[in-house]
Amino acid sequence: MYREDDPFLADVRRICLALPEATEVEAWGRPTFRAGKIFCIFSGAEDRPYGLLLQADDDERPALLEDSRFYLAPYYRNAPWVALDLEAAPPDWEEIGELIETSYRRVALKRMLKALDARSG
Repeated sequence: MYREDDPFLADVRRICLALPEATEVEAWGRPTFRAGKIFCIFSGAEDRPYGLLLQADDDERPALLEDSRFYLAPYYRNAPWVALDLEAAPPDWEEIGELIETSYRRVALKRMLKALDARSG
């Protein structure tokens, strides 16, 4: 369902795996990134083959879904999940990094968050 040379995958890995204790596990034929629980999936839909599934903050989710780059992915339509079409516009990796970090913070353990905050601070 994906190839190692897929566009965007190397950048997604770089961002996700830089987070404290983040791991990559292939599941459902896709790379998933975890901090105990899944916080990011490199996936897409038939008409949008390259995308990310992320957990958005509850207050940010409605605004994200008003942006044409974001959509509700099959099987992940319930809050807090949103999907980002990586081909809809040239990727802004700083913005994507912030979205990935937000998703990570929703599932990471306290010690992971402490390590992340220590790096940032």
